[in-house]
Amino acid sequence: MAQFFTVHPDNPQPRLIKQAAAIVREGGVIALPTDSSYAIACHLGDKRAQDRIRALRDVDDKHHFTLMCRDLSEIAVYARIDNQQFRLLKANTPGSYTFILEATREVPKRLQHPKRNTIGLRVPDHPITLALLAELDEPLLTMTLILPGDTMPMHEADTIRDQLEHQLDLILDAGACGVDPTTVIDLSHGEPQLMRAGRGDLAPFGLD
Repeated sequence: MAQFFTVHPDNPQPRLIKQAAAIVREGGVIALPTDSSYAIACHLGDKRAQDRIRALRDVDDKHHFTLMCRDLSEIAVYARIDNQQFRLLKANTPGSYTFILEATREVPKRLQHPKRNTIGLRVPDHPITLALLAELDEPLLTMTLILPGDTMPMHEADTIRDQLEHQLDLILDAGACGVDPTTVIDLSHGEPQLMRAGRGDLAPFGLD
């Protein structure tokens, strides 16, 4: 049964963030608010937790996970970034975007797209998520929290608890967040390509 932490949306309590980080390190699967919608997340190195997320979302190995990072410098550890990509990322992070980029050797094969050797990465603009990433000192492995058969992400912690209490280890409640997923931009083949329209503005990428 999931634990349920009520966390201040702007000034998250350090004690609760430390407890959340411990649950992640111990193999927990958590639901957390972001600047777009709720996401489900686990430790980067935990294959069992990763498989639990796939099962919860009912997706196969062709569906990208997203590495949720603290900042651009952390993204650069896990993705190959040229000068043009760097400028785009610098101008649009943190924010409600997920970027598809070529993975570096730091990314385990099981986290990459099976045919393209790419990975999704993002820097969220949410105090709770950023505080948790800082406490962990490494990225989180995440997916948008959309249940099988639904078209919209989940955005209220109480609803998540009602439906997923026995499938998660922790729910971080900061009040309702957005109902739009991130905008997904593929930067792995030169010019930006829109993979999914979401909360992030398309104009900076010439896609509007």
